[in-house]
Amino acid sequence: MADFDDASRFDSDLLEEVEDELHEPEMYNVILHNDHYTTMDFVVEVLQVVFHKTTIEATKIMLDVHRKGTGTVGVFTYDIASTKAAQVMQMAKEREYPLKCSIEPV
Repeated sequence: MADFDDASRFDSDLLEEVEDELHEPEMYNVILHNDHYTTMDFVVEVLQVVFHKTTIEATKIMLDVHRKGTGTVGVFTYDIASTKAAQVMQMAKEREYPLKCSIEPV
């Protein structure tokens, strides 16, 4: 039979207080950058396809990008933001546009 004194000695050595706190994930802005070659129609298309924006929403964001140089498309967790940015870059590459998309912490 096992010696319970030895077992309890080892158990007490391993005990430590652990706090299981849930934290909200960090959020990231997805930002489109203006250039002089990507058409406005393509930017609207990207916003509709990748970000599921309505035509009106996509047009407003596209005009922000055009007038201000950048435009925030949305706020997402890191994984979603980086995936959407990669999708934008892939669409632009396939159509041979230099459109840039980046993410930054909120």
